[in-house]
Amino acid sequence: MEYLLFIATDTDPEPGMTGPEGIEEWLEEGARRGIRKQGHRLRPVEDATTIRLRGGELMVTDGPFTESKEWIAGFDILEADNLDDVIDYASRHPMARAGRIEIRPFWPDEF
Repeated sequence: MEYLLFIATDTDPEPGMTGPEGIEEWLEEGARRGIRKQGHRLRPVEDATTIRLRGGELMVTDGPFTESKEWIAGFDILEADNLDDVIDYASRHPMARAGRIEIRPFWPDEF
């Protein structure tokens, strides 16, 4: 099954954490285990564009739609046999201590 990790900033990081130190080791572990398919950092929220279609009208807004001190900083797509393996691997991501990681399974393709 495939899982998406939302890597988010946090207003209350673990003391002493200033950023994603150790990311290289985390990436190497993902490659070694064959669990990480891809991932990328995202540009800052100032570069975001939000769109909505309401009543046939397209609304385009600069930046994120919600006002928040937290924002999605990146994502990773993992493939694993079960959620426990994903939690085990994701728990070692540096942003688990400096931010937050949300794990979501993909819906299976049903074509």
